[in-house]
Amino acid sequence: MKKIISVFILLAIVGFVYSQSPSALKPKGATSKDTIKKNKTAIAPQPVLPEKDTTVVVPSKFKFYKKNGHASYYAEKFTGKRTASGKKFNNNSYTAAHKKLPFGTMIKVTNEANGKSVIVEVTDRGPFVRTREIDLSRKAFMEISEGKGGQMKVTIETAEK
Repeated sequence: MKKIISVFILLAIVGFVYSQSPSALKPKGATSKDTIKKNKTAIAPQPVLPEKDTTVVVPSKFKFYKKNGHASYYAEKFTGKRTASGKKFNNNSYTAAHKKLPFGTMIKVTNEANGKSVIVEVTDRGPFVRTREIDLSRKAFMEISEGKGGQMKVTIETAEK
């Protein structure tokens, strides 16, 4: 009985070692087949669609929205990330974040200190600071702030449809 148990244990050990050995010891007949044929593409290439026309029609009339609003600009870390509207944010475009105005609203932001203004599109929600009314893209902010950083007081007007 001890011999039978010893032979059984020995066969179990040999079987375990054989199953763990590299494929060089395994018979060559057991090759695995690829499920995707080499000459066919798995996914058909999608046609490249041209981007939406970026020409902006500037509205001629604006309606007063808010005076003495505090404005600042987006940090660089948000460039390339998706906004709340689903568009990718670009700090070199004329966009803004506002808490309440609908996405796509064209607004005129005027610096109260020097009278310079810029027209931007609302593409995001925010700013999430209680005292701030609007966040502008860096390009829009620098255009009306004379290169100064930080924040400024602005007047906000919405485009009439």
